Amino acid sequence: MSERKAWYVNGFIALLLLAVIAAGAVACLVNGIAEEPNWGLILCSATLILLFLIGLSSLVIVHPNQSKVMTFFGKYAGTVLESGFWMVMPFAMQRTVSLKVRNFNSQQLKVNDAEGNPVEIAAVVVFKVVDTAKATFDVDQYEKFVEIQSETAVRHIAAQYPYDNFKDHDSISLRGNADEVAHELMSDLQNRLAIAGVQILETRLTHLAYAQEIASAMLQRQQASAIVAARHLIVEGAVGMVEMALRQLEENGIVLDNERRAAMTNNLMVAIVSDKGATPVINTGTLYT
Repeated sequence: MSERKAWYVNGFIALLLLAVIAAGAVACLVNGIAEEPNWGLILCSATLILLFLIGLSSLVIVHPNQSKVMTFFGKYAGTVLESGFWMVMPFAMQRTVSLKVRNFNSQQLKVNDAEGNPVEIAAVVVFKVVDTAKATFDVDQYEKFVEIQSETAVRHIAAQYPYDNFKDHDSISLRGNADEVAHELMSDLQNRLAIAGVQILETRLTHLAYAQEIASAMLQRQQASAIVAARHLIVEGAVGMVEMALRQLEENGIVLDNERRAAMTNNLMVAIVSDKGATPVINTGTLYT
């Protein structure tokens, strides 16, 4: 079912017309019972009073960012989307549907990622109703529908990617590619909620962590990976510094044989790579004695 515009007219004009009807009803009633009962005028007065009451019950106020979904004897009669004071179809049932932008914060869900590691994940979903007919008639309680489908989508996306990539740094992970994961979550959730007439404006992960039973082990793994990466950079820098030192010695006319070059390289590498301060040792002899 698709949304369509309902019949409605300006409420102030309708109110003025109802005032005229009320005045006519009073005049007919007064003249009908003035001297001798005039049943024609009395019947006219009763009819005008009935029309007045029906018209009065058809007046409705629509607030900004709200809508009125109209049903006429069980049939969808349209939606009033424009805010203001209106007169709508008589005897129509009215249901208010909010068009405001709303947030939904999912609970912290425990899910297994693509590598089977248990992780805790939660997301915030920003949405609004764009089709009041679908939101009212195609699903039962669209707010609850959004809540359930959001948690389902979060579980589905969390199972598609690993929490972190320790080997292939170019592939997508939940921790390292938050924007890509949020975009994928938004696309998946929009497909699920299209039937409810809901538009997803934004999705973001608000919580992401390893489950408590493996958090300490994974923290040690992350620390070890960070240490290895840092050592790799230190060694690369140390090799460059040793090469530069030997090259400058040669440019200054200091020629070292292979054994002395090896000894100097060893000393420089130990001094640069070591995480403790180097302790100098003065050699009073030579390498050959």
